[in-house]
Amino acid sequence: MSSIIPDRTLRKTPSLEPFGMLLLFGALTALPIVLTLRLVEPALVLPVLSLLLFVQAAIAAIAARVIHVRASVANLTLWDFAGAFTFMGCAAAILGEPDQAALFFEEEAAMRPVSRP
Repeated sequence: MSSIIPDRTLRKTPSLEPFGMLLLFGALTALPIVLTLRLVEPALVLPVLSLLLFVQAAIAAIAARVIHVRASVANLTLWDFAGAFTFMGCAAAILGEPDQAALFFEEEAAMRPVSRP
């Protein structure tokens, strides 16, 4: 969309697309955090959040690979999302302790029914 100013200069109106992408990124980031805080016990929040963010990064990378969109300097792309999710997942993994991850996998194993051959 463009507009003509009285001195006959053609100017482009700013696009709202970066704000929409930023809003989408905020929603996709807040959703796993809220779900993790509600559904997982406090000792396991960081390891589970790290796994969820890595899964989101993988989904964003696959979508970016499948959808070929021309990138410009001013626009956010799915590759930016994948990188941000990976960075946040690494931060959550670093802040979490290894004992918490081991506790998570022990709980998962204890919840599975014992199958006997």
